[in-house]
Amino acid sequence: MDIYNLTTTDFFLLGLSDLAEVRYPFIVALAVIYQVTLLANGAILLAIGTEKKLHTPMYYFLANLSLLDIFCPSVTVPKMLDNFLTEKQSISFVGCALQLYFLVALAGTEVLLLAIMAYDRYVAICFPLSYTLIMTKVRCAQLTTGTWAAGFLHSLLHTVFTFRLSFCKSHQVNQYYCDVPPVVALSCSSTYVAEMLVLVVGGILAITAFLITFISYIYIISTILKIPSSEGKRKAFSTCASHLLVVSLFYGTIIFTYIRPSSSKHSPGRDRLISMLYAIFTPILNPIIYSLRNTEVKEALKRLYVIKHDYSKRNIDKALI
Repeated sequence: MDIYNLTTTDFFLLGLSDLAEVRYPFIVALAVIYQVTLLANGAILLAIGTEKKLHTPMYYFLANLSLLDIFCPSVTVPKMLDNFLTEKQSISFVGCALQLYFLVALAGTEVLLLAIMAYDRYVAICFPLSYTLIMTKVRCAQLTTGTWAAGFLHSLLHTVFTFRLSFCKSHQVNQYYCDVPPVVALSCSSTYVAEMLVLVVGGILAITAFLITFISYIYIISTILKIPSSEGKRKAFSTCASHLLVVSLFYGTIIFTYIRPSSSKHSPGRDRLISMLYAIFTPILNPIIYSLRNTEVKEALKRLYVIKHDYSKRNIDKALI
């Protein structure tokens, strides 16, 4: 890593620099979305932790997804809000490297976790009698540990090869946060290795996870179609409908953010705004999808609300005595 970079380089996140007219409404909306994201995913974690009926592999993986949906926006949103409010728009070299590392690590972990959740649904629907023998507590712990480790090691590779580059061009990052493509674009040294890592290593991780998910659902759908009764089909499909929606949302967000062409009709700031809005909606929608589509989660959340309401009422009664 270039010592000159480490000691002298600050990056400047362009943010809303050319969209001043939406500045304050956007700040309010972002703060509200972030708070709701934390509360919604925190409620899912609390419901799974306190409800014994939810201590199963499917909800164990869902708890990990909720953790990711708390951590991922927490890497970017607080710094974004700080920059928007202070109008500084700067981030240190080390701060940018850490933000990129955790962002890529958490995104990579989520890709792999969604694939494991698809495999879990595949085993549950295609091999229901062997499910408890295959998806043991040890197996679930091994899968999640491997997922988190792979995501963070994958990110370490990208971070090291991105920030060993020399940055002697403009230090204006064309995004609200530090991500690999806009940071690499600022380098004045050869970016071949860093770009190939994104294509090859990132591509292998994404394609592997996608194929596991896709093949799992091919077998799931094939098994469901063989069920003779419509009620049986409905029950089988309901066990994986929430996950299928979350997967579609996740991959749709990635395609929209990274693969769609930039619009020539709008300013770069408007394209950045659209990409970022789509990115921050995923963590807030995941718990909503699971709470609306999943009866067991809905019932657990209702019980939590009743317990909290009764506890608050008792405290008020004690205060009035």
